[in-house]
Amino acid sequence: MKSFEIPQQYRSQIISQIKSARKNEDPRKQDFTPTELDFGPVRFLIARHFGFCYGVENAIEIAHKTIDENPGKKIYLLSEMIHNPVVNADLQERGINFILDNYGNQLIPWNEITSADVVIIPAFGTTIDTERLLTEKGIDIVKYNTTCPFVERVWNKAAALGKDKFTVVIHGKAKHEETRATFSHTINNAPSVIVRNLEEAQFLCEVILGNREQKEFYNFFEGKYSPLFDVEKDLVKIGVVNQTTMLASETQAIANMLRE
Repeated sequence: MKSFEIPQQYRSQIISQIKSARKNEDPRKQDFTPTELDFGPVRFLIARHFGFCYGVENAIEIAHKTIDENPGKKIYLLSEMIHNPVVNADLQERGINFILDNYGNQLIPWNEITSADVVIIPAFGTTIDTERLLTEKGIDIVKYNTTCPFVERVWNKAAALGKDKFTVVIHGKAKHEETRATFSHTINNAPSVIVRNLEEAQFLCEVILGNREQKEFYNFFEGKYSPLFDVEKDLVKIGVVNQTTMLASETQAIANMLRE
């Protein structure tokens, strides 16, 4: 797998050594047992998978290259690069400003951003409306787009489901940047609804089985379903995708629940 140039201050020497050792022992990443650090009176268990993923390391590298390639220019990130205060604070110290907060609220007005500026799309991706807005301003949305390839894979899967006339259930947090982006891309291809957890999936199952009235769906999932969603027609064939940071086991459990 490709390696990235990540600033040393973002790394922990101890953790880097642990991850390297585990990678050598288990290159296929099939052993999920934690690493144990035994200091006698205190033991630490280090999760098998944690830290910066491929998409985040790629995004960080692109962000730093963007700074180096554009001296004197105003550089913006649509929102936080990742949910890591050390990384985000460092990027701000280097002159990058955030346009939106984590919930999509405006921090810098769009009218202050011009075609002379550089805008980085974070690893979470962004909505089609935001892509369109940036394009209309004359801003290149490809060169400094750090959207994680695994997020784009989810978008492609959702598009394929839509092509086959499936409704797409998105397992994710409705206000999270990645889920907002996935929802935006998905509703262009398929009826869609966002489900947060197993409890919400169970509610959806009860609607499908007719144990709840259709209007309850619209109240319960308000703001989390696509325009013109028709409960009667759009819950016949269902496919499930997820926000990539959600537990894969929970996504599978939701898919199994809906299948049954």
